[in-house]
This record gives sequence, structure tokens and C-alpha cells, in this order.
Amino acid sequence: RRAHSATHLLHAALRRRLGTHVTQKGSYVGEDYLRFDFSHPKAVSAAELAQIEADVNAQVLGNRPVSTTLMTPEDAIAAGAMALFGEKYGEEVRVLAMGADDGGDTYSVELCGGTHVAALGDIGLLKITSESAVASGVRRIEGKTGVGAREWLNEREALLLDAAGALKARPEDLPARVATLVDERKRLERELADAKKALALAGPATGAKAGPETVNGIAFQGQVLEGLDPKALRGLIDETKQALGSGIAVLIAVNEGRASVAVGVTDDLVATRSAVDLVRVAAAALGGQGGGGRPDMAQAGGPDGANAEAAIAAVKAALAG
Repeated sequence: RRAHSATHLLHAALRRRLGTHVTQKGSYVGEDYLRFDFSHPKAVSAAELAQIEADVNAQVLGNRPVSTTLMTPEDAIAAGAMALFGEKYGEEVRVLAMGADDGGDTYSVELCGGTHVAALGDIGLLKITSESAVASGVRRIEGKTGVGAREWLNEREALLLDAAGALKARPEDLPARVATLVDERKRLERELADAKKALALAGPATGAKAGPETVNGIAFQGQVLEGLDPKALRGLIDETKQALGSGIAVLIAVNEGRASVAVGVTDDLVATRSAVDLVRVAAAALGGQGGGGRPDMAQAGGPDGANAEAAIAAVKAALAG
């Protein structure tokens, strides 16, 4: 009864807050639990859900009696009752009227043959617990009523207190504390990435680490970097191209046996040398396929990191040919 009456109030609140295009598309009510599907083209925002929940609970606190009237379907609809599209009604229908808005008009009027509370205060409380998509243009709200709502809130409060205790913070300070930790983690991740980059550049490497070599009249820089985050390759390629001025750079990051390769070609050479073609040569040597990007910058990968030196040699051979 609590959950069923709450769905009527929820339906009315959704129509008032989101628009009269909202219609019921499905419903389930259990002991202190409800699920309500309705037509709406996009997700309902957190602010909208909070206001809808507040609207329903204002009606619950009003504790007005629920009135039941028997009338013909035509008279019920003429009186403003909501009817479910596609439903077949007999010569006489049961009309449920609940609550009142600020203007004194009935808050919810629907045709319904189900069981309901005698007064809205019997619902106790509605707590919306989730909002999600069901199908294109159909959203779903799930919620708790009565004892179920109180138990749900108690469980969430316990989680909040546990989190606050773990971070040695008061519950009200938890959002700011978490935001600080997230910022700190991002800073540490950046510092770690920079340290790994520096270590990889300083560590053993193949190719022309000390400086570029010339291949078929083109300045060529090739290097294998152990343990480098593949995400850093693009930035390193740009730096290497800038240092070369005119030339081609091939950098391979090897991590746990896998390889990621990036090829850069300076702008003056892209008319005759494509980074996409060269990265595919390297990828083949690494046991990979394809690769993509632009003529001046392309990336690929492969499972055979042990062949990184061979991949650089393959690119050099392609340039020499």
C-alpha cells in the first residue's frame, strides 16, 4: 500500500516538474519498494530528483486522506483522472485522489483498482534510490518507502561514517577531504609519470641515443624505452622531432613484454615519408597489425616487445630502400 500510493504521488510530481509528456510505462510495487518506468527523453538530473522527492514527501507530511470514487471512465477522464493508454476499462472505474497542491487542487487523480493507504502519512517517507535508462525515451526510478526507506538511509549513513573514519575526517568534511586526496593523487601520478619518463630516457636504450644517425640522407632517431608509459610517447615524439628539425623519430616503449611504438615525421618530409606507413612496418616486426594516425605522427603496438630493436631496424631498412 505504501509503495503503491507513493507511485501515484511520484507520477504526479514527475509530470509537474518534467512536463505533461511524462506517462507511466511500467510499475512494480512491493513491501516498501517501488519501481516506476516513465516516458522522458533524457536522464533526470540530481537536482530534479531531489525536488521531485521533496514534492512527494511534502504530500506525505500533509497526511491528507486518500479518497476513492466510483464513476464512468468518461466522467473520470473529464474530471482530470490519469488513465493508462491501452488499458481497457469497464462501465465503472475506481478513481483515486491524493493530496493537494499549493493552490488547493488535488495533487494526483488516477484510475486505479489497486490497494492504497488510507492517508498519505501512512507512506512514512519516500526515498529515491536510483534513476536509470530502460529503453530509448524510457527512464526508471526505484525507491523505498516506510521502514525500507529508513533502513536504506541507515545503511548509507553507516557507509558515510566508515568512510569518514577511514580518512579521519568528520562526515561533513568528507567531500572536501576526498577532493584534496583526488588532487594529491593526480599530482603524484604526474610526478611518477615524469620520473618514469626520465628513468626510461636515462636507462639503457638501443638506436641512436647519443644523437641521430643518417639513413638515406634523412636524420633518424630510434630508441627503445623500457618501462615508459605509452601515453608519454606522443609528447616525446614531438620533442624529438623538434630536436631533429628535419628527420624521422621512432620510439618504442616496452612494458611487461608488450611494445607500443610511435613514429614521427617532420613536416618537411611528409610529402615523401608517411608516419602511418612506417609505423605499420614497426608493428609487423612487433607481432602487431596496422596502426593509425597522421602522416606526421602515428602509433601502433604489438605483443613481441623483445623484437623492439628489430622493429627499429625494419623502419631503417624501409627508409634505406
